[in-house]
Amino acid sequence: MTVIAIEDPGQADIVALLRAADDWYATLYPAESNHLLDVGTLQKPEVSFFVARQPDGVLLGYGAVVDQGDYAEIKRMYVAPAARGLKLGRRLLQDLERRAAELGHACIRLETGIRQPEAIGLYRKAGYREIGPFGDYSPDPLSLFMEKRL
Repeated sequence: MTVIAIEDPGQADIVALLRAADDWYATLYPAESNHLLDVGTLQKPEVSFFVARQPDGVLLGYGAVVDQGDYAEIKRMYVAPAARGLKLGRRLLQDLERRAAELGHACIRLETGIRQPEAIGLYRKAGYREIGPFGDYSPDPLSLFMEKRL
C-alpha cells in the first residue's frame, strides 16, 4: 500500500523527480507559462509538501498545498509516469484538500495547463470549477484556473 506523508522536498530523490517534472512541463509550455515552485520555496513554513512512496521507500509522486492567507493553493502535484493509473493522483489530492481544511480554509485553488487533460479531468471529477486568474497570476491562454469549496 502506498504511503502518503509530509516530507522535506530537499531530499535527493524528490529533487530528482522535481527536475524530471520540470523537464516534462518544459516540453508542454514555454517558460512564462510554467508556474513552478523551487525547492527553497517548497520548504517554507506555509507549504505542506506531501510525498507518495511505496512501502520500500520508492518515490511515486508528490503535491504541495500552500497557505495563501484567505485560500489554499495546490502546487507541484505530479505522479511519476510509472505510477500513473493507480489512482494515486486522487489520493494525493484528497490529502491536500484535507490539509487545506485543517488549516481552516473553505476554498482551495489551483492553476494547471491546458495540455494536461488527465489532470484537468481529475480536478473536474473531484469537484473543481473553472475561475479566472487569482493571486499573482495573469491571464494566460495556456493556463486553466480552478477552485473548489471545501
